[in-house]
Amino acid sequence: MLGWLTKLAAQRWLWLPLYLFALTRLGIALVAYLAVPLIADSTTPPPYHLRADTSLLADVFGSRWDTGFYLSIAEEGYKYTGVPLPSVAFFPLLPLLIRALTLLVGDTMTAGLLISNGALALAAVIFYRLVEEEWGTAVAGRAVWYLLIFPTSFFGSAIYTESLFLLTTIGALYAARRGFWESAALMAIAATLTRFMGLIVVPLLLLEWWAQRQTRPAAERPSWLALAAPLAAPLGTGSFMFYLWRVFDDPLAFVHGAAAWERAPQSPLVTIAELLQPPAAGWWEALRLGHIHVDNWLDFGMVALFLLLAGALMINRRWSEGVFVLLGVIIPFSSGLLMGQRRYVWVLFPAFVLLAQWGKRPWLDKLIMTISLLGLALFTALFANGYWVG
Repeated sequence: MLGWLTKLAAQRWLWLPLYLFALTRLGIALVAYLAVPLIADSTTPPPYHLRADTSLLADVFGSRWDTGFYLSIAEEGYKYTGVPLPSVAFFPLLPLLIRALTLLVGDTMTAGLLISNGALALAAVIFYRLVEEEWGTAVAGRAVWYLLIFPTSFFGSAIYTESLFLLTTIGALYAARRGFWESAALMAIAATLTRFMGLIVVPLLLLEWWAQRQTRPAAERPSWLALAAPLAAPLGTGSFMFYLWRVFDDPLAFVHGAAAWERAPQSPLVTIAELLQPPAAGWWEALRLGHIHVDNWLDFGMVALFLLLAGALMINRRWSEGVFVLLGVIIPFSSGLLMGQRRYVWVLFPAFVLLAQWGKRPWLDKLIMTISLLGLALFTALFANGYWVG
């Protein structure tokens, strides 16, 4: 028994991220469980809120906002015309996995919850390994911890694509760093099947290939054939477009469908100008009366923070990671809407490696933990009660 425990203790790369995953998921579940009966529900469920005839926690994480789309796609297929909110705006990997696992577990919601949480747990393990190999165990532990307590990390336990996106993009970079470019290609294709933003894995792998060619000994440099990994990545998006063309005669249906949410390309400068437009009564009066659009300012704050982190990564010549974070911020921020930005930035995992390096300073570590845990508790409680938080 003692020998087994000794061996387990030595596998820190496995047990620590899984322990942090379990600890944070239990905390999130507890907050959600208590928040529903404690907070007066003054909201109306969205039109795609699927079902509430289940356990409280399953309802919270499997029947809120976008979760309804992924489950309906898995159960009924895609819808484009004749509906106010076309489900073609959502990419297919998560619904496909839900449909496959449903054959074993018999229920789409259960399948979706298992996939999201399983993907997040596995992503945490691979993320730890990725960081540990370059920066050591202390930075790796903090990076996983910061990732899992980020204010919107509860989306990783809901039926959303965040967990799969983290798993596929972290997996692609980890495989490339280890020289397994074939595996990196498969993970990259899966990333672009998960969501449109998966395409930012292309410059991530391209710049990683270039960096390895410049810095590694000749025997360890990736071959020219390894370039097939980033070049193959768009096959995921391309296959979805082919499907949309064959079924709906519109390969860009996912773009046109997103217009139902009033998303349209717009310069980030215009979005910022709109945010800074003074209220009719002036800023001071709006602030005094509590009429400031807090949601928009929170989302803009997250955009600004991650832009700074992207800049810091590139100043440190971590080009692949910096460009990944930069594009992961700029592209959603160019959609004409601020809403959702705090959720979108959570999956930009290289930023958490940088924060973990800085977190060796005790005061900064405590500051990051305090802000993250307070934000996570607040947003989880609001999300559990049907409020929009990302």
